[in-house]
This record gives sequence, structure tokens and C-alpha cells, in this order.
Amino acid sequence: MKGSLPLDADYMLAEAPPPPFDWVREGTSYWLFEENGEFAIPRIGVEAEPWSWENRRFQSNFALSDGRILMRSGQGLMPPVTDKDGNPAILGGGPITFRCLAPFERWLVTFDGMVIDTSVSDQIAKSVDDSRLVPLKYEFELTMAVPPNEQDISPGKFATWGKGKRRDAVSVGLGWRFEQMLRGEGEVELDGTRRSAKVVGSRIKRRSVRTDGLFLRGHCWQAVLFPDGRAAGFEARPVHDDGEEPWNEGFVYQDGKMHHARATKVPWLRDIVASGEDVSFELESELGTTRIEGRTELATFQLGSDHLWGLRLQQGGARYSWDGQSAYGMIERSSWEDMTRFE
Repeated sequence: MKGSLPLDADYMLAEAPPPPFDWVREGTSYWLFEENGEFAIPRIGVEAEPWSWENRRFQSNFALSDGRILMRSGQGLMPPVTDKDGNPAILGGGPITFRCLAPFERWLVTFDGMVIDTSVSDQIAKSVDDSRLVPLKYEFELTMAVPPNEQDISPGKFATWGKGKRRDAVSVGLGWRFEQMLRGEGEVELDGTRRSAKVVGSRIKRRSVRTDGLFLRGHCWQAVLFPDGRAAGFEARPVHDDGEEPWNEGFVYQDGKMHHARATKVPWLRDIVASGEDVSFELESELGTTRIEGRTELATFQLGSDHLWGLRLQQGGARYSWDGQSAYGMIERSSWEDMTRFE
């Protein structure tokens, strides 16, 4: 289940990298979707950065099917990194804790804190009331269902790429990154009610030198795991203004094998709509053309001009279909303000 990666790649850095290696950062995020679409966690993530090692950046979105959004971001104190066995298995910040129970096999995700209570319509209208707070608590034990889709952005690989892909790789992260599809079970406590739930989704882990603000031009990222065990996904950037080929990396997992793929149909962010947008995509691999149908649900938006260097960001879910199978999966997209419109 670990692919070609060593087991310790799924553990954490035990301490901050010392100079001159203090550009290296580590991050983990999860995208979780209740199997019937009742709610989603369209990104919960923590960044361990040497320059703020004990005070971690974190973000969490929680979207309900009626359009309600519960969100929280900021910085918070890190928990102890080592578990009872002495392994550097814990990453966290503020209300969030991620715990590796078995590398590349099982993880525990916990959130316990106050969140801003708003809606997707308020996000689109840019009228979120940050003072409206409610408590939210959840915990999910997650089992990996697919080997990791590995992205090796090492110097040897980097040197073989064209100029456009190199530019984009700087914001993807110089080092390594992997994405792994999963299933899980847990509990959510909200509005005085506790409920159990089964989820499907993905997790991302990276350790790299990553400059968020450099060469950001917009992107589209989608991934989904189907009930029969097949999975597919990609992340792509637009073609560069000078015609250079961009970052475009994808995968199709079928019959127990991971196939490298490239997106040939990409639903770029153009319309700011709460739900129902067609986000079908196509991938080319040694299997031929794989077409995944999809429509957005459980969306969240960040549209302020002071966010992400002026890019508008959507983080949410979609209901995907492939050869008679259906499942909820993730979508994250960004575009410049002058390339988007409100429906």
C-alpha cells in the first residue's frame, strides 16, 4: 500500500530542519465526504514550517448539504510530535490533530474547536460574519484504499522537464508529494447532536520547499474513489502565456494498478456557483481515455482580493460517475478575478 516510498515517509519531521535547510516544510491535508453527500470536509490541513514551528498554520472547511458552511483558519500551537511508541506520528495545530496509526494504512483525524457559522451564499456575496461562532467536534479513523499516487519533484526529475512544468513545480513543491485515496468511519458533534458517519476521500502529504506565491496562475485539482475500488484524479495548471507546457499530472487506479495519466479535458473555474456545475474531466493514460462525469456539491469559496494573491478559490465536492459507479470526491480550483463571473 506504500508504493515505492519508505515507511518512514509517512511519519513527521520530529524537529524543525536547521539552517540552511529551513526552507523545507511539511504539510498534510484531508478531503472527506459523507458517503451519501450529507456533509463534507473539503480540506482540513496543517502546515509545519520551520519559521513558525510551534505555531502551525491550519485550515478547516465543513460543508453541509443545505449550504451551511463551518470554517476556521489561523495559527495554533502544535501538539507533541511523538506517540506512545516514540514514533514521530503526530501533526497538528490549534483544534486539529492528525495521528498516524500505521504508515500508509491508517490515520486518525480530529477536530475540536470553535468555527465560523456561515453559508456558501454568504461566501459568494462576501458577507461572512466572522463573529458568529459555534462549537464543532469530529473524529474519523481512516483506512487507505489505494496505493499513493507519488509525485517526485527531486532535482534529477526537475532537470528533465520543460520550462513551463518547472515554473509550476516551484509552487507545487520541490521535494516529494503523494496523494492517497481512503475510506473511514467516525463521529461528528454539532448543534448538540452527535452522529456517526462513513466517509470517503483522500489525503495529501508533502515534504518540500514550496513558495506559495510564486508562479500561481490558477489550477484545477480533482480526485475520487469509487465503490468498486477504482480511483482517478489529476492536478493541472493552464498553459503558460508564452506557450510553455504546464504542470499536468494525473492517475487512474484500476485492477490493482496505478496508471500515470494526463488531463485532456479540464473544468477550469469560470462560474462562481454554489452547486450543480458540470465539472466532468477526461484523462489519457495507457488505458486510453477515461471520462469521469461530475457536478459540484458541498462547495466553499474564498473570494477576497487579499486572499491567495488575488486568485479566487473554490474548495468543495462533486458527485462523480464512471461506468455506472457513483461517488463523492474532491475538487479545488482557482482563477483570477477577471476570468470568473457570478451566475
